Amino acid sequence: MRKVNDFYSKKAKKEKYPARSIYKLEEAQEKYKFIRRGDSVLDLGCYPGSWSLYASEIVGPKGVVVGVDLQQADCSPRGEGGTIHWLCQDIMEPELIPLVRKIRPAFRVLVSDLAPKTSGNRWVDAQNSLDLVHATLILAEQLLLNKGHYICKVFQGEDFPAFVKEVKKRFEMVKVIKPKSSRVESREVFVLGMKYKKI
Repeated sequence: MRKVNDFYSKKAKKEKYPARSIYKLEEAQEKYKFIRRGDSVLDLGCYPGSWSLYASEIVGPKGVVVGVDLQQADCSPRGEGGTIHWLCQDIMEPELIPLVRKIRPAFRVLVSDLAPKTSGNRWVDAQNSLDLVHATLILAEQLLLNKGHYICKVFQGEDFPAFVKEVKKRFEMVKVIKPKSSRVESREVFVLGMKYKKI
C-alpha cells in the first residue's frame, strides 16, 4: 500500500501537480472521456488544484475551468491550458451559484473531489460525505448543461446505494469507479454520471 502511495506521490511531484489525486481523475477520464476539448468544467473541492490543472489541459485554450474550495488555490494553467478561475467559497452557501454564473452560466462537466474532515468514525464520515455529494448533485442539477457529465468522490456507507439510484435518475449512464491510485484500505469510490437528463 505504501509503495503505491509513494509511486503516485512521486509521479505527481515529477509531473508538477500539487497532489496525487490527479491520477484518480486521469484514470476515469482516460476510460470514459467525459471531458473534451473546448469544454467548461466546474471543479468542486478543487484545492490544491490538481484536478483543475488537469481539466484545463484537456479543455485547452478555448475551454474554461472554475475551481471552488474553502481554501484559496492559485495555480496557473500549464502550457496551452484553458483559463482557470479560482473561487474561495463554501459550496453549501446560496451565493455560490450567482458567483459561478458570473463566470459561466452553465457547464458541460462538474467534477468533485470533495471530502469531509475525517473523524475516525466510519459511519459519521460516510454520512458527512453523503451530505457533501448530495450538495454537489443539487449544484449539478442547477449548473450542468443538458447531456453534461458529473463525477464525484463518495465514501461508501449504508446509504451509498440510495445515492447511486439518485444519480441514475438524472443521468443516462452511471458507473462506480475505484481508481488504482486510491488507497487500498480507503472506502472512497467515484460515481460517474454521463449525459445529464435536464428537465
